[in-house]
Amino acid sequence: MRTRLRDFVTALAGLLEQRPEEPQLLQQGAQLLQQLVLHDDWLPIAYAQPDSQRYQQYLLHADSLRRFSVVSFVWGPGQQTPVHDHTVWGLIGMLRGAEIAQGYAWQEGVLREQGSALRLGPGMVEAVSPRIGDVHRVSNAFDDRVSISIHVYGANIGEVRRSVYLPDGARKDFISGYSNLTLPNIWGLSAEAVTP
Repeated sequence: MRTRLRDFVTALAGLLEQRPEEPQLLQQGAQLLQQLVLHDDWLPIAYAQPDSQRYQQYLLHADSLRRFSVVSFVWGPGQQTPVHDHTVWGLIGMLRGAEIAQGYAWQEGVLREQGSALRLGPGMVEAVSPRIGDVHRVSNAFDDRVSISIHVYGANIGEVRRSVYLPDGARKDFISGYSNLTLPNIWGLSAEAVTP
């Protein structure tokens, strides 16, 4: 089943080699990611573990040319991000559970909620980028269970300098890193390590 992730990585790398314009990249990349997250039988248990204190960001794959990275976000019950940006294109595919994404935009010098919150369920995909909207807050839709989404970014997102936006409008830089610096390489795990 882990071949699903390998097939996705290979197909996305092939798409990027064609150097598509961003709208085409996001559209075709979203289709590839949707095919991955429609199946919940490939993510190893080690990369699906919640933490009681904060959401977890597990690196699944970092392209050697730094063109993209693939990450599993594991949300404990009720967990959420602060309002934040990405600075690169991104695709978010829901694998398990559900999450709520609220977009934000600058209006008259103030960062405000933009539109209605979007609820993502299994198999759904959302895109972000500085061109189409890059600032949002994301939360687990459930207070009593774990949710997992698969994120794909146009860089090694764990080393990108980004920003969170505080309630008073102040901006604070951060580099997210990853939660799994000590986990085994995902490509070396046995089939028994996978949980549905």
